[in-house]
Amino acid sequence: MVTTVNVMDHIAFFQQHDEVAVAFSGGVDSSVLLALAKRYAKRVKAYYVKTQFQPQFELDDALEVAKLLDVEIRIIQLDVTADPVIAGNPENRCYFCKKKIFSAIIRCAKADGFEAVLDGTNASDDIADRPGFAALSELGVLSPLRMCNLSKHRIRQIAKENDLPVASKPSYACLATRIPYGVRITDEILKKTEVAEDLLRKAGYSNFRVRYLNGSAKLELGKVELELFRRREEETIELLSPFYEAVFLDPKERADE
Repeated sequence: MVTTVNVMDHIAFFQQHDEVAVAFSGGVDSSVLLALAKRYAKRVKAYYVKTQFQPQFELDDALEVAKLLDVEIRIIQLDVTADPVIAGNPENRCYFCKKKIFSAIIRCAKADGFEAVLDGTNASDDIADRPGFAALSELGVLSPLRMCNLSKHRIRQIAKENDLPVASKPSYACLATRIPYGVRITDEILKKTEVAEDLLRKAGYSNFRVRYLNGSAKLELGKVELELFRRREEETIELLSPFYEAVFLDPKERADE
């Protein structure tokens, strides 16, 4: 049974939009949204867009949650680096990427008989700093978590109360965010980043990023990860050395997520 706050808000939302397509990333926000939609809507389907920007573990998480909630999920394959604007990596890259991804979701959702497309933007998200949100607004995508004033903290509480496997999953930004603006995004750099981060994850790191910097890697680590790195510095650098010319540690502690 889904536990939440502002239940009447959710009931009212899904009474108004009782057949919904959920843009599903496998993260905690979209997982809670999918759980609410499963309970309150008459009909729901999840849509996961697989691009070069999403690592395999994100898709694995999405499939696990969809199976747990007994929600049908459709996987949409999309080649984003074939788009010269996105591959060029301008500062508003997220706008063009979100527009491409959600346009694909909307096309598939309409073909499946859905008019309402939902995403997991929440009340804690700073939309002024998110060019991608402008694309969602232009496309008419609805954000129920934000509309019902659900914060990131409360969303995590709901996920834990309902035993969702992603309840403690750290926030995750796509692989393209590891590449500085203006540096052309290639499949090779993206794959290298995915493999490097997967190795660190398997080595016990959780809150971290591997930033691409002129052929080298700059590690951003949270407090726990910094302590782990100090104990296992040589081993960690050795893990990443096959993929980068050098490995540097960002001296600033990464905020917990």
